[in-house]
Amino acid sequence: MRNAKNFLVFATILLALVLIGRFTSVLADDCDNIPSTPDRIDEKIKCLESVVLQKKTQASTLKNQIAQFDAQIRLTTLKIADTEAKILLLGGRIDQLEVSLDSLTKAFSSRAVETYRLSRFETNFTFVLTAPDINDAVSRFHYLKRIQEEDRSLLERLQTAQTTYQNQKQDQEELQTQLTKQKANLGAQKIAKANLLTATKNDETKYQSLLSQAKAQLAAFRNFVAAQGGASILTGQTKCDSWGCYYNQRDSEWGNIGMGGSSYSMAGYGCLVTSVSMVASHFGKNIKPGDIAVIPSAFVPGTGYLYSNFSVNGINVTVSKNSKDIIDSELAAGRPVIAGLFSGPDHFIVITRKDGDKYIMRDPFLENGAGGDGSGRPLTDKYSFSDITSLRLVSFN
Repeated sequence: MRNAKNFLVFATILLALVLIGRFTSVLADDCDNIPSTPDRIDEKIKCLESVVLQKKTQASTLKNQIAQFDAQIRLTTLKIADTEAKILLLGGRIDQLEVSLDSLTKAFSSRAVETYRLSRFETNFTFVLTAPDINDAVSRFHYLKRIQEEDRSLLERLQTAQTTYQNQKQDQEELQTQLTKQKANLGAQKIAKANLLTATKNDETKYQSLLSQAKAQLAAFRNFVAAQGGASILTGQTKCDSWGCYYNQRDSEWGNIGMGGSSYSMAGYGCLVTSVSMVASHFGKNIKPGDIAVIPSAFVPGTGYLYSNFSVNGINVTVSKNSKDIIDSELAAGRPVIAGLFSGPDHFIVITRKDGDKYIMRDPFLENGAGGDGSGRPLTDKYSFSDITSLRLVSFN
């Protein structure tokens, strides 16, 4: 009896899972069944938005991540089509308004001249002197009043048309700006999908390995920040000199940005991103930490884990892992290195040069100014050479 009851419970759960799976599939398919017509496009956009949200909550597999990218790309493509249709429709209205506005302007100009002539010469005294009789004078007076009333009405219509025209031109400009952003988002989403497929070679095992690396790295960063007392936001940290620029991951300009659109902030997890930006500045590349942080295609989706190859501001960046044994030869050649500290690495800093037996660093976490100096100090002021476990070399093309 107990076995039969257990079997019934198991069968019920299995059936529920099957139904949920079918519902999920239908939910995605339903979006395709909704036509992209003007009267249904908002409904289809909402449907695709629910699919994207649903994919984000599913198990973290490569298949689901690619499905999320595909749904997001479909959604953005549909939004672009909707915006383009609105711009086209608005353009037609604006063209009609221009014709109407031109006609009203000409009509008002012509009437204004005539009205001025009448008001200038057809005074009450003139009416009395020139009118054959009093009835004719009254008639001419009422005619002038009617002309003036019509002119006021014409002026009001002209002003309304001008206001409507200006508002719709502004709406058109806002839609054009929105369209530009949507197209940029679509391009970024396609690149992010391509980068993920390149990094994993469309292999689930490689993807899971990448996720494991990301989780381990994020945990190491978290431990470092906790040991420092937390990642409070700072202001006015940037300092540029003949070497390049010092950037701080906690700077208010980008400290609160979630890297790649993830929940992992630059302030808490952005030491590598910030270090790459400092090296970029040394080589004359205009790449600030915030420029990298806002690019989803530079990170493993949802993790804030930086790819070894990515593009920012039209510049291709490669970050390669190397042994600490080459640190002296790289510095001697005038090439700064990014040093990974502790086993995680738990933190990244930039080693700019070697001064005698001292390594000079720029630490993206330490406060610059107000009694601190993250922008240039000996490594041994804070760490030891033995804390360096690996190097990252950065190249640009």
